[in-house]
Amino acid sequence: MAETNGLYIAGRWQDGASTVENVNPSDLSDVIGAFAQADSAQLDEALAAARRAQPAWWAAGVQKRHDVLMAIGNELMARAEEIGRLLAREEGKPLAEGKGEVYRAGQFFTYFAAEALRNQGDLAESVRPGIEIDVRREPVGVVAIISPWNFPVATPAWKIAPALAFGNAVVWKPANLTPASAIALTEIIARQDIPAGLFNLVTGPGRAVGQRLVESRDVDAISFTGSVSVGRGIAASAVANMTKVQMEMGSKNPMLIMDDADLDLAVAHAANAAFGGTGQKCTAASRLIVHEAVHDAFVEKLVAAAQALKVGHALEAGTQIGPVVSAGQLAQNLDYIAVGRAEGAELLCGGERLERPTEGYYMAPAVFAGTRNDMRINREEMFAPVTCVIKAGSYGEALAIANDSDFGLTAGIMTCSLSRASHFRANMRAGCVMVNLPTAGTDYHVPFGGRGASSFGPREQGRYAAEFYTTVKTAYVAAGAPE
Repeated sequence: MAETNGLYIAGRWQDGASTVENVNPSDLSDVIGAFAQADSAQLDEALAAARRAQPAWWAAGVQKRHDVLMAIGNELMARAEEIGRLLAREEGKPLAEGKGEVYRAGQFFTYFAAEALRNQGDLAESVRPGIEIDVRREPVGVVAIISPWNFPVATPAWKIAPALAFGNAVVWKPANLTPASAIALTEIIARQDIPAGLFNLVTGPGRAVGQRLVESRDVDAISFTGSVSVGRGIAASAVANMTKVQMEMGSKNPMLIMDDADLDLAVAHAANAAFGGTGQKCTAASRLIVHEAVHDAFVEKLVAAAQALKVGHALEAGTQIGPVVSAGQLAQNLDYIAVGRAEGAELLCGGERLERPTEGYYMAPAVFAGTRNDMRINREEMFAPVTCVIKAGSYGEALAIANDSDFGLTAGIMTCSLSRASHFRANMRAGCVMVNLPTAGTDYHVPFGGRGASSFGPREQGRYAAEFYTTVKTAYVAAGAPE
């Protein structure tokens, strides 16, 4: 990584104004490298370069954009093992998940390569004789992308791919916790035949580089994934320039376990959704709302499943849960364990820091029972391997509890009843609803997003991505009489 651990601006790699050290959360003695941090002048250079490059990229045409995105996607999929290992090493998710994430990132690029060819307009008849109407989509211009650390390749991929497919230029600020993954993706993009400055990687602290980016008048649209508090700040900054905004933020996803559910399947899906990725997913099931008739049996099985999970080094064979991403995240997780206990919740298992052969940020997956929906642990996103069980006396009560939240990203129900499943799909206030499936796990070719404090602006992914990355132009043309 040493030769390209800097910034990528205006078609060339360059040093930053300073550097930050990147450490493996599975093994704190493993220093991955020192990575560049941009200053305001370098950010301004990237924005100016993007503004210059974007018209040439749009003029290059759909076949060019298709070919470039297809090449990026194919290389990501071919190198999923290599880049997935780097991702697991720096972010802490198990190797299989790291490889899967990189492969999925490649699929985003190949999908949007095809979407570049399908960016077709419409013809309409005018109410006035002799006038033709043409409706088409054009790029918004320069897109600022701010991505999180928990999916350091997949999340930027589902933003960068449609931005480029629809003819935009990109300035990308990834999370400082996962710079190596950002550089790996940038190296692939940088090798393509694209205008210098079309794609720029600008790493740096959110309060400096990120804030200047969202306040810039040279940005036409901002796509952000992160916390609610940061998202609100971005929205406030963007409105001054009337900048288009798309944001995916917090969640507190419920999974309903009904009295007619297959309990073994329900436990498997709940454990997968709650603890997969160390619980560091916006789609994690952090509220398990269980019918009283099966509550005790479900809880007993869930605790056994949580205790059986292997917590270990992300690159070690057999690891099911890797470390928490950072010291700060681990401290926050342990604080929430203390909060839950203080609120009167019963900690049935886990919640403590673990020791492993290598020093890292390991934590035992935790299950709280006896919780109420008004507790902080059921109101706030913890982003931790912690799930909370809430007992409900009926389906109606369970649905009301599920909907009693500021968030509305994903939600699930485990039931054998078609009528309950249908009612849940229609009445659960969430952007993604799962029936007899984990709350985590979405497809790349369909829209993704939520309601309430979970999302703001147009949906991401699939054909719906065009709503954010393009603007619609309606042209009226007087055909005139033939000579």
